[in-house]
Amino acid sequence: MSVSTSNASSQRSSAPGSRGVSPVSTKSIPDELAREIAVEQAHVDRVHEELEKAGVRADSVQAEGLARSQFGRQVEVGDAEGAALFERDALMFHAAKRRTALDTQYEGLVFGRLDIDHAMLRAESASGNGHRPADGSSGGDREVRYIGRLGVRDDDYEPLVIDWRAPAASAFYRATPTQPMGVLRRRVLRSRGTTVIGIEDDLMVPEAPDDLVVVGDGALMAALTRSRGGRMRDIVATIQAHQDEAIRASARGITEITGGPGTGKTVVALHRAAYLLYSDRRRFESGGILVVGPSGAYTAYIERVLPSLGEESVILRALGDVLDVVHTERLDPPAVARTKGSTRIRTLLGAAARGRVPGTPTEFRAMVAGRPVRLEARDLDRVRSQVLRQHQRNTATSAAQDALGEVAWSSLGITGDREAKEEFLDKWEDHLDVEAFMQVWWPQVDPREVLLWLGDPDLVRRHSRGTLRDDEVEPLAASFRLAVETGTWSVADVALIDDISARVGPVQEAPKEERGFYEIEELEDLSQYGVTEVQPVVSAARDTGAPIVLTDPREKLLAGRIGKPDEYAHVLVDEAQDLSPMQWRMIGRRGRYASWTVVGDAAQASWPDAAEATAAREEAFGSQARQQFHMDTNYRNAREIFDYAAEVVRRQVPDADIPQAVRETGIEPVEGPLGRDVLASVHEAVESLLSQVEGAIAVITPSTHADRLSPVAELGDGRVQVIDPMSTKGLEYDATVVVDPEEITRESPGGVRVLYVALTRAAHRMTVLS
Repeated sequence: MSVSTSNASSQRSSAPGSRGVSPVSTKSIPDELAREIAVEQAHVDRVHEELEKAGVRADSVQAEGLARSQFGRQVEVGDAEGAALFERDALMFHAAKRRTALDTQYEGLVFGRLDIDHAMLRAESASGNGHRPADGSSGGDREVRYIGRLGVRDDDYEPLVIDWRAPAASAFYRATPTQPMGVLRRRVLRSRGTTVIGIEDDLMVPEAPDDLVVVGDGALMAALTRSRGGRMRDIVATIQAHQDEAIRASARGITEITGGPGTGKTVVALHRAAYLLYSDRRRFESGGILVVGPSGAYTAYIERVLPSLGEESVILRALGDVLDVVHTERLDPPAVARTKGSTRIRTLLGAAARGRVPGTPTEFRAMVAGRPVRLEARDLDRVRSQVLRQHQRNTATSAAQDALGEVAWSSLGITGDREAKEEFLDKWEDHLDVEAFMQVWWPQVDPREVLLWLGDPDLVRRHSRGTLRDDEVEPLAASFRLAVETGTWSVADVALIDDISARVGPVQEAPKEERGFYEIEELEDLSQYGVTEVQPVVSAARDTGAPIVLTDPREKLLAGRIGKPDEYAHVLVDEAQDLSPMQWRMIGRRGRYASWTVVGDAAQASWPDAAEATAAREEAFGSQARQQFHMDTNYRNAREIFDYAAEVVRRQVPDADIPQAVRETGIEPVEGPLGRDVLASVHEAVESLLSQVEGAIAVITPSTHADRLSPVAELGDGRVQVIDPMSTKGLEYDATVVVDPEEITRESPGGVRVLYVALTRAAHRMTVLS
């Protein structure tokens, strides 16, 4: 059964220019190409006419649902009416989702077309080996399928566009000249709004049938030569067969995608997230998909890609944003980051979480049930140690008070008098002095406070129990003192906070005081008694939604409340080679019952101890089944640029995974002196590149030069960005200026591997100043 049938004559009969958009000008386009664009424009116009109808229907359902819900608030309803309201709410919810989908998929909705010959497809199947027949036929057993960002049907429920994730669209990505899957021609449509501005064809047979026009140099090469803008490009129209295999792989277990720079690992992973939501929406939309990237720059770069693929129900997090209440991009010096990232630090964190809360009392004295009780520091420490072996601190207040009561009774030296003990413990439970003592001795502890205690190097030294070297103690403590001074955590701190949170538990709300018997019960409706209800006055700040501005650095660090970590149905980790063992443990807490997609390249790693990271990653994955996909073609860099970068990394990483670049420009990277005036040297290099490329330019600089180079970002009307090497991971630009490679290597945690990252960000031009 065919999925979608169409022919050129029926398409030409559609009226172009819907929604007030004029067809693309064809004055300077060859007649044959202009005719083909007009054919595609007619179909795109028809699709958008159907979208208009779908939008009207969605708006109508929303309006009807709103009217029904307003009516429901004014009258009491029975069971039948309640069920109707529930059904209406559900319809309204889905109508709103459909309206959003229609709005977000407006740009470039239809991007592909397949011309399929079913006789040829039957011949392929009959041959049993997947090989195509010698030539495409020109018979009448043809089908045209249009591929787009979401499915669209006409009034007769016939498909006008097939969602790119549907099985019927798979041939658009998997057909090749050696295994054409019945495809004669694959066409990519390039649009601006609803206007088709270009087409590129890939022929899947040796010779095109007489009635099939083939134009362009191929969609992939056209996409590779196009300029890079300010956000990640959506490559849904040019996914290659080996990439599509990874995208549509089984959702179960662990999917690992590896490959060198520019192989499309990131965009494949994002398309996989969208595909998973399409293929098993109930599971992944209800459980959620978490996408973890290396930096805020990365998440800002990709945040519009998933909506353009038809999905918005994905949580994007940088490593500094995994906790809802902490948002940071500040990086520690490499040595401190290594200390914080290693699992060796867990000994320190565990001891600090179980230790005395600084400033709490070290003894207890009171009269309980007429008996004097005195507990020393060693008694209190014993109780604390005993309780925390089986409880989280923040949920163990009652257990600690009970255990303390037992020790208090034992301290009296009375034996064999069960009634006296019961009386004592009964008094202990409600004793005001005991209650007051518990509030200061066993307070609720925010996990972030524990890290701030470790600003004391003596405390760090005592708690680390020999697991940290002497030269690690003071830099680590100093990093926590720096947090208090600046009011900002570091990215590495986030995983430590999460680890401590798992130990101490969520901060508990104080119990509300019970009402006395003499207090009047709250009345639901005072008007029946002739009383006008008094409403509280809302402050101006709260009424307007104005945020509360915190100025104290410590308050900034402790703002918000940390809850239990969310758990997801699928976790996608990009640039996985950079995660420290502690970060793997943090992500693992959110993926205990999840399937995973993990993307990385060991040659670009910034975490130095691969073995320790691998052990933590395996612990996070558990015993789930694995499937691996390797990307070996570099689609980003011109060959001249990538050869330069590959030579640099091979000197120290001879086993680096080096992909094959597929595009040449004939333009070698430019090397130049940095000079004493760093700003002038970089300014000159950027000005030169601005005249050579149309898209984005990045100045990749070590922190040593970052401040003095910030004025360069004002060049090029927003096309130029000054960025550190670590923040470029996962990003790409038309051109780059790599500043001071030796300093990048020296200050980066991954050394030459991070320099390799910086040298592989440019698609067309690269200048290296050293």
